[in-house]
Amino acid sequence: MQHGKYRFIVGFLAVPLGLYALFVIWPFIQSIYYSFTDWTGLSPEYKMVGFDNYSRMLDDDIFWKSLQHSVMFALLVPLVTLSLALFFAFMINVGGRRRRGGPAVTGVRGSGFYKIVYFFPQVLSIAIVALLFQFAYNPDSGAINSLLRGIGLDSLQPLWLGDPNIALWCVMAVLVWSTVGFFVVLFSAGMASIPAELYEAALLDGANRATTFFKVTLPLLWDTVQSGWVYMGILALGAESFAVVQIMTTGPGGPDYSTTVMVLYVYQKAFRDGQAAYATTIGVALLVVTLAFAAVVMRLGRRERLEY
Repeated sequence: MQHGKYRFIVGFLAVPLGLYALFVIWPFIQSIYYSFTDWTGLSPEYKMVGFDNYSRMLDDDIFWKSLQHSVMFALLVPLVTLSLALFFAFMINVGGRRRRGGPAVTGVRGSGFYKIVYFFPQVLSIAIVALLFQFAYNPDSGAINSLLRGIGLDSLQPLWLGDPNIALWCVMAVLVWSTVGFFVVLFSAGMASIPAELYEAALLDGANRATTFFKVTLPLLWDTVQSGWVYMGILALGAESFAVVQIMTTGPGGPDYSTTVMVLYVYQKAFRDGQAAYATTIGVALLVVTLAFAAVVMRLGRRERLEY
């Protein structure tokens, strides 16, 4: 059985690893190389400029604003999204009242319907979600301000995306709304696999719902939560934040750069301003931030694995 084992393994791994190196690793290497040049992205000619792009980046106020906003996305969006998803999933699977003749642990009535409702935003693309909320946030004819007028709160009608103090929070709320349903279904699947005997034993010992959640559910789902945190953080740093900011905000990235994130700034410098080399420099910084975020989450979330 050992004869030709390594040849067999290499035969299966060679093509996938080759494709990964060609389409993932090599572009990263190219980006790092171009960050040391003055390439415009259009001209075939460029020259090496050393660390000039990095010095420029460190003196760029807009870059620091975009970095701050991206860090807020990476920290707050996963925190709120996963917290809501855990709460909803717990109520769907464990939070119902005991019914006569039924199991001791059950979800709320209509839990299957709630799963469909929560998952519905996943059916829509992030572009459609961003457009819908852009209309909803419209200060004149949007659904939110129309509702405020309808209930007599005419004085409380913010500009929403036009107010630099709350525009970023409005964008982050859209990202939470569009992704929480996915994690509700994910966590529900994990909770459904936890043996009911563990919950019943906790209830017999006098545990309430909060204690059951923190002492039984969360420890057994910790690996899933940790993976979800990394995944959600990468989305918040990358394509998802770019889509909602690009579509919803004025500028985009406004007003007054109040919603500019790093990935949007990379796009603007490369395709709007024709500064591809400087854009790749910001992209390298974004890569460092993403890797640092994943490393911190994995390190802080490390704990003894529990099995059932």
